[in-house]
Parts: sequence; structure tokens; C-alpha cells
Amino acid sequence: QVQLVESGGGLVQAGGSLRLSCAASGRTYSIYTMGWFRQAPGKEREFVSTQMGSVSKYADSVRGRFTISRDGAKNTVYLQMNSLKPEDTAVYYCAAGRFGITARDYDYWGQGTQVTVSE
Repeated sequence: QVQLVESGGGLVQAGGSLRLSCAASGRTYSIYTMGWFRQAPGKEREFVSTQMGSVSKYADSVRGRFTISRDGAKNTVYLQMNSLKPEDTAVYYCAAGRFGITARDYDYWGQGTQVTVSE
């Protein structure tokens, strides 16, 4: 099993920045890649970003504002979020699994961290 723990969420004004972290533990050798999803109230969970080696993928809505990075030695993935908008408000989830952009590509999920962007 793999355990994922997110941190770094919070309340920020529009235009501000936050950095999310996700630390993996357990059978981390089985992790192929890690990524981020988010779910806003009343909406389905949506892909945000993922990374495998030097290749990163981003949702169109966050490309140019969010940056994913990974520290392999620490089994930790980060999501630097800049120029935040109110529509970025959601619970952000870390996921580990295959290199994909759908939730079914991932086998393990964190508990989520709330990001709230005020006007």
C-alpha cells in the first residue's frame, strides 16, 4: 500500500500563490508517477497536473500558472500555484499511479487539502 498526505492548502486572495505538497510513504517503489486533481463543490473531480520524468501535463485551465515538481529522494510532489483565481477554489487531491489524466489512471489518493481563493 501507498499512503499520500497533502499539505499547504489554505485561504488566499485572487492573484496570490500557494504551494501544495504531497508526501508518499509505504510501498513507494511501486509508484510510477504522481499527479494532482481537484474537486469543486457540486462538480466532478478533474485533472490538474501530472509529471513523469521531464514530461509534465497540465489542464488547460491551469497551464502557465501552476507548476508541478517532484523530489524523488523525499517521495514528495509539489504543486506551485500562482495567479490564483476564485475558480481555482476546490479540494486538491494528490494521486499516485500511471501517467494519465483521468482519475482511473491512479490507484492511490490522498485525503485532500482545501484551497480557497477569495475575490
